Amino acid sequence: MPSEKFKLAVLVSGHGSNLQAIIDNIEKNNLEAEISLILSNVPHAYALQRGKKHGLESVFLNPKNFSSRDDYEKKMIELLQTKSIDLVCLAGFMRILGKKFIEAFSGKIINIHPSLLPAFPGLNVQEKALEHGAKFSGCTVHFVNEEVDGGAIILQAIVPILDEDDVKSLSDRILEQEHIIYPEAIRLIIEDNLKFSGRRVIQKTRGN
Repeated sequence: MPSEKFKLAVLVSGHGSNLQAIIDNIEKNNLEAEISLILSNVPHAYALQRGKKHGLESVFLNPKNFSSRDDYEKKMIELLQTKSIDLVCLAGFMRILGKKFIEAFSGKIINIHPSLLPAFPGLNVQEKALEHGAKFSGCTVHFVNEEVDGGAIILQAIVPILDEDDVKSLSDRILEQEHIIYPEAIRLIIEDNLKFSGRRVIQKTRGN
């Protein structure tokens, strides 16, 4: 058992329900980790309040105070490296990360996306799924690379699309699954229980 817990940084822009799911799993001892930093690009993101409520360092970093995206991300990198972050978790972080940030934490950034990637990347995904008449949607935890929502897939959960679904009802059911698979993906990474086979991410044998 390592003497120091696995250090997470969670990047947020909004309500922070996936952040809360991570916090809850840590507090229930389901994750051998600590959240060392919560970072937001939005001043009044409710996720920051969630973090402060649990005594976690929660920081708003204002993009308007920087002359370029590169300068902003340099400061982000500095803040995270100061904390010796092991894994960067994007939880509704509504900024596309640049090359320098991704390279600084190569293989150490994950995201949760509310569709079954590679279907429906980007925004408004439930609306797109309904418009296309899809019979299933879901959510995906994936590693982050320079392609938006294009990194290697870690875990997915399938959610059937019901005839009576609208965007809200479908989104709500998908969100329930996000709260399950995001902490599980983090656990697999903490336990070093993943390996790559080309683009595929495969779980190693359990019980090792």
